[in-house]
Amino acid sequence: MKNMKNILRVLKRRLKSLTQTKAERRHTLVGPSKLWKMKRDFQIKFLKDFNLKPQHYLLDVGCGTLRGGIPLIDYLENGHYFGIESREEALDEGRKELQEARLEVKNPTLLMSPDISQLIIDQEFDFVWAFSVLIHMSDDILNDALNFVNKHLSAEGVFYANVHIGAGKEGKWEEFPIVSRTFEFYSEACTRNGLTVFDLGPLKNLGHDVSNVKNISNVMKNQDYQQRMLRISKI
Repeated sequence: MKNMKNILRVLKRRLKSLTQTKAERRHTLVGPSKLWKMKRDFQIKFLKDFNLKPQHYLLDVGCGTLRGGIPLIDYLENGHYFGIESREEALDEGRKELQEARLEVKNPTLLMSPDISQLIIDQEFDFVWAFSVLIHMSDDILNDALNFVNKHLSAEGVFYANVHIGAGKEGKWEEFPIVSRTFEFYSEACTRNGLTVFDLGPLKNLGHDVSNVKNISNVMKNQDYQQRMLRISKI
């Protein structure tokens, strides 16, 4: 049954790809194809608004196809971007995106990591970024990720991540869960890992606005209010 579902998902993706642009086909691996450019623009703008500078070191957790990574690699100094991804297919497309953008000269570090608890990086980061990633983490994987962040975040570093705040029924996207948790849950998880958390508010209030995008469902539009951005730092 599981194999049949995977086959049907692949067939559905291939049929849909016939009407998509090259960029839409690539970035549908990490989210809605029609929103890839808006989500790319949001990420670099948000981080620059929150004081990301070219000299900072940034870790992009779940970098995927480099939908958000390309402008960051371009902006940061040579070798200051690190991206980790659990899916080989998505990271392969990210490497193609990097080559096509002619940004290989910036020497970003792109790492395949199916298990973040086993990942070793000899670098501290000023910024850790996880856009639309924590919402797909089981509680155990979240704990591993927060432990990793605590070990690799600089003393004054900041971790930004968006989450679903609430107690809704879990869903599924591709092979990943879609989870909703209370703010208290994230606060306790952070505390266990030597971190503290602050709620910056809904994504929509921070510039992530899909209301003017055509052919986007009301469910997708409501997520701008349901998803909130967390600011996490060391205690």
